Amino acid sequence: MSLRNERVRKELMRDISDILRKEIRGLLGVVSIIDVEVSHDNSFAKVIYSVLGSDDQIQKTKEVIEKSTPKIRYEVGKRIRLRLTPELKFVYSDSIEKGSRVTELIDKISRGEL
Repeated sequence: MSLRNERVRKELMRDISDILRKEIRGLLGVVSIIDVEVSHDNSFAKVIYSVLGSDDQIQKTKEVIEKSTPKIRYEVGKRIRLRLTPELKFVYSDSIEKGSRVTELIDKISRGEL
């Protein structure tokens, strides 16, 4: 990955996190941007995110993000200095949820509950 792509990737992670936190209403769970994969020409970005919350909250948050993708892209375009604003594709990952469960199991084992 070129230095420019890495800079764009980090900027997108920061800006999208900020936009989700401040601009998008209706998010029920806590959303974390895990990674952003940027195409070589910066025209496309795959945003990998996770949601911490109940199954209902996760589903509702996924729906809100899907509906809000055009607005998120518009906001990114106002913040980032690129010739073209990348097309955004949001992909859900349950890695934080799985990590939380593993930590919980380790804690139970260390307390002798399992």
